[in-house]
Amino acid sequence: MKKIKVAVAGLGFIGPAHIEALRRLPNIEVVAISDIDEDTAKAKAIDLGIERYTSDFDKLLNEDIDAVHICTPNNLHFTMAKKALEAGKHVICEKPLATTVEEAEELVALAGEKQLINAVHFNIRYYPLVRQMKVMREMGELGEVYSVIGSYLQDWLFYNTDYNWRLEPEQSGTSRAIADVGSHLIDLLEYITGLEIVEVMADFNTIHKIRKKPLKPIETYSGKMLKPEDYEDVPIKTEDHANVLLRFNNGNRGVVTVSQVAAGRKNRLSLEIAGARQTFSWNSEQPNDLWIGKRDDYNGALMRDPSLFDEKSRSLISFPGGHNEGFPDTSKQLFKEVYAAIAKGDASNPVYPTFKDGLRELILCERIIESHKMQAWVRV
Repeated sequence: MKKIKVAVAGLGFIGPAHIEALRRLPNIEVVAISDIDEDTAKAKAIDLGIERYTSDFDKLLNEDIDAVHICTPNNLHFTMAKKALEAGKHVICEKPLATTVEEAEELVALAGEKQLINAVHFNIRYYPLVRQMKVMREMGELGEVYSVIGSYLQDWLFYNTDYNWRLEPEQSGTSRAIADVGSHLIDLLEYITGLEIVEVMADFNTIHKIRKKPLKPIETYSGKMLKPEDYEDVPIKTEDHANVLLRFNNGNRGVVTVSQVAAGRKNRLSLEIAGARQTFSWNSEQPNDLWIGKRDDYNGALMRDPSLFDEKSRSLISFPGGHNEGFPDTSKQLFKEVYAAIAKGDASNPVYPTFKDGLRELILCERIIESHKMQAWVRV
């Protein structure tokens, strides 16, 4: 079997997670990595057992590779994705796809022109029960969607001493909680329900208006504590917490809450979708169980088990029921579908999230930010 050769750019928290997932696929070989810092690239290359490394993205694209994964800070996504497409490489990009709608539109057009496989890492779609909910809705088991309640709660920025590049608008963009993790939640709501969000009303809050930025580098989720003299005070311009009211194209409503300062919630995406026939309730910290609510019968529970799933969802499960699968498996399953398309050389009819999905989320995020600034309903 011919190996598909891959490079990964960006080696913070998510880059190595991509590499670990790629190494679980039999036809993929990660041959080179890059980071903006040469010392980081070298250290990660040693740690990950990858021979070739660089701090020059252009040099990375000159490697003998078929595809590149972009896992860098948000402000670099557009330029890197554009260069990779122009170099004839398939591109898998972390979200957000870009920092503006105009940039994302350019990438969608360029990928189409080049007829290259393009994907955005909306990996939470790849919990098997997420796809099973989508399939059950398509089969009519949910009924008309009456309402949606969703939240994405984390505590990794709970203290004012917690700091990361995502807090800096020049690197992450003008929104944080919504753009960083809220985009996953909103993407899931449209993906599962098949509905489109047509209007939004948003209200943001910055809990820690001043944070203490470390004078030494630390990694996402590292949890390292420094001494008082190791910090400087920095004003924060992006939201720690956000509430968004939603109106869907079927005339019904939803609401989502996103927070990165919710103590005890490590990485909990939760959703409850109430339909005319029953209700689905699921959360990512208990991803192998789906609660099914009924009015005139016993409530039910569906365990992640291939023998119980529809064939359209079964492909996302690698182990029997009771052998739990979690966050690392979501990237593996997403990449499995992406690289199947790369192996076939067929970018048509993608089942994985593409640049168009990345563009959709940027449009929604821009309207949500606009709504917060106006303190009014905004049409999407």
